[in-house]
Amino acid sequence: MEGNSTAGSFAPSQQFSVADLVVIVVYFSLNVAVGIWSSCRVNRNTVSGYFLAGRDMAWWPIGASLFASSEGSGLFIGLAGTGAAGGIAVTGFEWNATYALLALAWVFVPVYISSGIVTMPEYLQRRFGGERIRMYLSGLSLLLSIFTKISTDLYSGALFVQVCLGWDLYLSTVLMLLVTGLYTIAGGLAAVIYTDTLQTLIMVLGAIMLAVKAFNEIGGYPNLEEAYLKAVPSKIVPNTTCHLPRADAMHLFRDPVSGDLPWTGMTFGLSIMATWYWCTDQVIVQRSLSAKSLSHAKAGSILASYLKMLPLFVIIMPGMISRILYPGLRGLMIAVMMAALMSSLTSIFNSSSTLFTMDIWRKLRAGAGERELLLVGRVVTVVLVALSVVWIPILQSSSGGQLYVYIQAVTSYLAPPVTAVFILAVFWPRANEQGAFWGLMAGLALGLARMGLELTHPTPRCGVPDRRPWLLADIHYLHFAVLLCAATGAIVVGGSLLGPPPAPARLKDLTWWTLSREPPQLSVDGTSQGPLDGEDTTEPPFWARVCGINALVLMCVNIFCYAYFA
Repeated sequence: MEGNSTAGSFAPSQQFSVADLVVIVVYFSLNVAVGIWSSCRVNRNTVSGYFLAGRDMAWWPIGASLFASSEGSGLFIGLAGTGAAGGIAVTGFEWNATYALLALAWVFVPVYISSGIVTMPEYLQRRFGGERIRMYLSGLSLLLSIFTKISTDLYSGALFVQVCLGWDLYLSTVLMLLVTGLYTIAGGLAAVIYTDTLQTLIMVLGAIMLAVKAFNEIGGYPNLEEAYLKAVPSKIVPNTTCHLPRADAMHLFRDPVSGDLPWTGMTFGLSIMATWYWCTDQVIVQRSLSAKSLSHAKAGSILASYLKMLPLFVIIMPGMISRILYPGLRGLMIAVMMAALMSSLTSIFNSSSTLFTMDIWRKLRAGAGERELLLVGRVVTVVLVALSVVWIPILQSSSGGQLYVYIQAVTSYLAPPVTAVFILAVFWPRANEQGAFWGLMAGLALGLARMGLELTHPTPRCGVPDRRPWLLADIHYLHFAVLLCAATGAIVVGGSLLGPPPAPARLKDLTWWTLSREPPQLSVDGTSQGPLDGEDTTEPPFWARVCGINALVLMCVNIFCYAYFA
């Protein structure tokens, strides 16, 4: 974080106060306690118990876990840092989630529940038939988890601990990995969701306290705008409008051509990325599938959306204030950061082990029983923890800041084709396997081509003329996401129309138009049609109405905030 000379208080040499240490010790003890308690609560000896928390989760842990899983330390530091460098437009990444979360609960989850699946690649296999789409998507999801999510979160979290505590980067990361790995391996999804709930509480309360202190120091919001625009850093960061605060720092909607985050890209491109993340990514959907009922899944989405409205005020604006001064409260700040890091890591470990076990291992060993699947799930988590440790030196040698930018870009080049295929799978019964497969392949080729260009032609430094090819210089990555999604969609439609339509019997319970409202059949092995473990897709009219009204209120709040800061 760059700032004026007061940032000197950030030096690791400064000794910790007793209060700081108490906060950190209490935080770790609470974490371990909740992990153990939740592991004992749920039957972890069935596939559904371990990977889907017995499908018995209430709405409040689900909502908290959705929020915590998405607010990794990479995002935490990324948001505060980007806020410090470029103002509030980055808030769009958070607020855009509202609509994707509502789509998840009202549109996608009913389809996923009625199709009786555990993983997202499994849904595409049921919907289209054939193995190749499932294997491709499982592989892609695992690679994205390991090389993007785990690595950025680890790097930024460990870096923060190193700066604050002066600990060795390696030591602090291994320590965090051990604690998170232990309760993820022992308790499965239930332990992850309940510890996420604790993390959310700590993150939100801690961030609010830090924000209140930060705003007090500068004398409130009116002073923030004035002081921010005057704050010229002593330390120089490449690629920020020649290090001067942006004139449009306090605006969400920025020029579609010259803006760093153009409003067209933030509206359309980001919606495509958000749909991929919130509605088709295993990490997120797994939480909603663990709900007791559809009403609990909907209420969880609404709670998570309200929490996603907070980061502007408790992360991004304090990030901007840090450009003006550095607020104290180190112990609390470390606890908040640790909470963000650990919640996102446990979520990724758990969902990656689910993907590997249910999609790849079950394919390799068709006769695997429940005990074998549970053992494989735990072993995969151990392997992921080990892989993460091996990653750290590689991350240290590459430049961390650039890494964050690359990872945003990597996702925007690989995710849009997946979004297109899922949307067509759910809403267009005519889509078939060959259309979907070739759409994914063409989308992958286009995305990788753009990624290759990006790596060979990095963004020029401020003040250096931009001589990159027009595809990079003139098409923002968020605009590229829209084009990529549209191109993939067109290929899926074309390819599907060239082949025969899927048989109507195949589509039962697998698209929005063919959902049955019958009571579900019971199943244990995860292979039956119909919802697993007797989960019902119907919901009581009263709670359906409560959720609907809340969703409308939420959208009004979201639109008001957008309009106010636009």
